[in-house]
Amino acid sequence: MGGAFVAAAVLARLGNRIGLPTIPLFILAGILLGPNTPGFVLLHDPDDLEMLSALGLVLLLFYLGLEFHMDDLKAGGRKMALAGSLYLALNVGAGLAFGFVLGWGTSEALVLAGVLGISSSAIVTKTLVDLKRINNPETKPILGIIVVEDIFLALYLAALQPVLAGADSMGSALVQIGKAFGFLLVLALAARFGTRLIGRLFAIKDNELLVISFLGAAVLVAGVAEEFGVADAIGAFMVGLMLGNTASGDRIRELVHPLRDAFGAIFFFAFGLSIDPGDLPVVLVPVLAAVALTVLMNVLAGLCAAKIYSFGPQPTANVATTLLARGEFALILATMAATAGLDDRLSPFIAGYVLILAVVAPLVAGRSHWLARVLPGPAPKDPPAQEQAPASEPAGTH
Repeated sequence: MGGAFVAAAVLARLGNRIGLPTIPLFILAGILLGPNTPGFVLLHDPDDLEMLSALGLVLLLFYLGLEFHMDDLKAGGRKMALAGSLYLALNVGAGLAFGFVLGWGTSEALVLAGVLGISSSAIVTKTLVDLKRINNPETKPILGIIVVEDIFLALYLAALQPVLAGADSMGSALVQIGKAFGFLLVLALAARFGTRLIGRLFAIKDNELLVISFLGAAVLVAGVAEEFGVADAIGAFMVGLMLGNTASGDRIRELVHPLRDAFGAIFFFAFGLSIDPGDLPVVLVPVLAAVALTVLMNVLAGLCAAKIYSFGPQPTANVATTLLARGEFALILATMAATAGLDDRLSPFIAGYVLILAVVAPLVAGRSHWLARVLPGPAPKDPPAQEQAPASEPAGTH
């Protein structure tokens, strides 16, 4: 674990000198020191970091929830639902069609629909933080789309599991979907009507006790969510949503920063450990085609969001490029596909596709003004210096 932290820190500091974002550098550190790359191997089994990696994802999504106020949901819930549904329709639909065109099989096409259709909440959140766009007007719609995606993700996983397992009973599939939906509904009701009670429980003056309390709540609810067939990350997000609207919300946001930065780095490092560069040449052509299709669908989704929110070219470009990354959900699907014995080409395809977008997306997001110049509308002004060349920041300084 110490070696993982040091390797991530060294590469991130080197990248900072040339203006590279932290995410691809953390992933690169994992690839270089993992079991699939010649040379020194820091960790032979990526599962050794499984718990720390899961904690990193939980904290990233918990922070995202803290930044997403209930007032925003009340004021713009209908627009967010529409923007998120259009995003899913374009990207999941394109992924399903792409899967059938490849001809690898129906189950494989269903997996590819999820891989190509769902953004990486972790990478999107980290990109927004790195680029200092949390308070931008287009960030609320971006987070709204992420919320819609995560809700869809929970239901999609619950529905896909029995299909990949060859279940012949729709009853068991419906029970799993019902459990996931019911748990999400309970969390949503708690966030909507339980803020006053939750605020009293977390009205803690001592910072040490407050950290232990909110960390325990986030991890516990994430674990319970997983038991109900809901992604652990969405459980943590909902806890952040509840706590962000309490009187202690500002203190929690400040206290969670170093935890989020440290364990978020481990999440991306562990992601790199799981990638085998030697498998990529076999599926290079379909991977590049999928990347091009995803870029096109994200631009169309950005234009749809612009219509809904009356955005100009620059916010539209920010929406399109920020949501481009694919990550943790795709890796979950790759694991499910391997367990179900699906086409052997599926796992290296997903690894290559996710790696390219995980590296390219933060770079493209930091240079979204290039895309804005060719979108319809008035010509955008040059962005602030930190957005032209996004750089990593020391932990805790966001």
